[in-house]
Amino acid sequence: MITHNDDVDWDNWPVADYLAENYREVHPSDAAVITHHSAFYRRLPPGSLGCSVEFGAGPNLYPLILAAGASRRVDAVEAGAGNVAYLERQLLVEPDASWLPFHALCRRLNPDLPATLAGALAQVRVVHGDVRELPPGGYDLASMHFVAEGATEDYAEFAEFCRAFVRSVAPGGYLVAAFMENMPTYRIGPASRWPGCPVNPDLVTEVFAPLTSELDVTRIDTDPTLPDYGDSGMVLLAGRTR
Repeated sequence: MITHNDDVDWDNWPVADYLAENYREVHPSDAAVITHHSAFYRRLPPGSLGCSVEFGAGPNLYPLILAAGASRRVDAVEAGAGNVAYLERQLLVEPDASWLPFHALCRRLNPDLPATLAGALAQVRVVHGDVRELPPGGYDLASMHFVAEGATEDYAEFAEFCRAFVRSVAPGGYLVAAFMENMPTYRIGPASRWPGCPVNPDLVTEVFAPLTSELDVTRIDTDPTLPDYGDSGMVLLAGRTR
């Protein structure tokens, strides 16, 4: 049977295992994504965007850091209760020290970012909700990392998540994203199983080309320093809504 998004208990996403496996250090793939995205963000004047959205934020802070230079507010929209609790602790108490090297790399590549990690996260607001219910055109920029292809095993539902992502941005607004390439259903930690929808640059282009202008899709190779989830790398996207 194909697993769809609503079949999954996202409140029980294994936050600690996911962070331990992926974000306790800056892996080469992180550096490649941050380099790609920083080149995109450097084109935008500091504070020029009223509000950006991280579409399915998860517990990953570096996309929020990246958006801080251009955005006066960043909404981190997330459905899973565990991820929301983690994000709120990072913002309201103190971010984990493991995110400091991520901030340092982001700022080295884009000096418009706030000088401190806390400063970069100061304009972030955590929103506990379903990204599919975001109002159309509510944001100047949308960012998405490993969400649409990791929320379902159904290609049609993957495409609908992508359309909702684009729909959340005003006409002429900005899009930046990263997808796991050819990611199958996968495990995090010792036991938990999560859906995967294998995608590649051609499929991502097919979904986004009718919805965007200035679309740029590229890829990076698989990262041997990360757990073997069965993927073949990452697909990176930047563009504007029509």
